[in-house]
Amino acid sequence: MEANRIYNFNPGPAALPLEVLKEAQAEFLNFDNSGMSILEVSHRAKAYDEVHNQAKADILSLMGLGDDYDALFVQGGASLAFAMIAMNYATKEKKGSYVLSGSFATKAYEEAALLGVGEIAASSKDGGFRHVPTQEEIKLDPNAAYLHLCYNNTIYGTEYHYIPETGEVPLFADMSSDMLSRPLDFKKFSFIYAGVQKNLGPAGTCLVVAKKSLLEKSPETLPTMLRYSTHYKKNSLYNTPPAFGIYMVGKVAAWIKAQGGLAEMAKRNEKKAALLYDAIDSSDGFYKGHADKDSRSFMNVTFRLPSEELEKKFVAEAAEYGLGGVKGHRSVGGMRASIYNAMPYEGVAALVDFMQKFRKEN
Repeated sequence: MEANRIYNFNPGPAALPLEVLKEAQAEFLNFDNSGMSILEVSHRAKAYDEVHNQAKADILSLMGLGDDYDALFVQGGASLAFAMIAMNYATKEKKGSYVLSGSFATKAYEEAALLGVGEIAASSKDGGFRHVPTQEEIKLDPNAAYLHLCYNNTIYGTEYHYIPETGEVPLFADMSSDMLSRPLDFKKFSFIYAGVQKNLGPAGTCLVVAKKSLLEKSPETLPTMLRYSTHYKKNSLYNTPPAFGIYMVGKVAAWIKAQGGLAEMAKRNEKKAALLYDAIDSSDGFYKGHADKDSRSFMNVTFRLPSEELEKKFVAEAAEYGLGGVKGHRSVGGMRASIYNAMPYEGVAALVDFMQKFRKEN
């Protein structure tokens, strides 16, 4: 571990690859020999234009998508996207259909419901959001504008391990927590979005990857900045973009490519998750996972201890051990270790060592 740095298990803003941070640090004061920081360069400058377009190209390349898709950088995070998607693509006659598998999936539905354009296709709320609904549980209206999923549920530690079949209904997905963490048949999705602060970069932008046929048309009754067509037609440069955030996303995408792409990310992430889940499962009940085993996330590992008193002690002692951000979300309690792409295997191994030590002492 680098001197003065901890293993950062926060769910977002989250850990970034150390190589990326060092690279940004090295050119922070003089970007591309401009004599300026990337924070100071005009978003209309040729140097920034190259950063912007290379980031888009690398993301689409990693996802194996062709010219019928585009990548956008939109402000407001995934939370604004919840409303924008409903505004742009759903109507009272042709509603958006939602699978509720956790907190953010529910928030997305609630925005559509507020506009009178949302309906529920499936929910795992009654089971405490311990699993993602199966294909059989999803009751999809064939006339729906889209089926919306939250592909990884950060708070509950669940993740889809299949792609739902939707027939002629476009498939939309919030991939904030697991974007670019594994290969998927991304062509099966019409619209993917992700707040980048979990697995791709610093907070401040929402990445959208979608079919151009969806992006090029938005209702003209919407305010300009709430139309996806505005961002598409202006290459995400209608107004000043979060240039530093996009620059960092581009560096992370380039780092993923250099590591071996999504197949290598999946290999690493599965190995880290297996190590941590094994520590939970072999603890004779001292640690208890929240998610059902067939829905477990490779990105966010959630678990409880025998008492809240022990959980508070665990968090405090973990911090002394150089392990940060392990406290679970207040709505679930317990622990949550976010082991995104940037978390090295050594970090998970250090957490497991601490878990075994803590269990023996308590």
